[in-house]
Amino acid sequence: MAAPPSNKRLQQTQAQVDEVVDIMRVNVDKVLERDQKLSELDDRADALQQGASQFETNAGKLKRKYWWKNCKMMIILAVIIAIILIIIIVVIVENTKGK
Repeated sequence: MAAPPSNKRLQQTQAQVDEVVDIMRVNVDKVLERDQKLSELDDRADALQQGASQFETNAGKLKRKYWWKNCKMMIILAVIIAIILIIIIVVIVENTKGK
């Protein structure tokens, strides 16, 4: 005996519903996986931002440190040149006084 048409139609509809439910489950799983990946990406972006801020701070400190070091060297060089010039001037003045 063949199944009545309404029973067959009900089975087809149930099969379609089952298929849609399976597709929806897959979609929900994909959305949850995507959310997890986005969360991980956000965490990595935050870590990178924090690292960049720390790098910027350290770079600024290092720049100031070497700027002061450079200034000290220039001052020392200027003092040495001034001392050499004073010695040369004193020697020249002493030689001209002696003549």
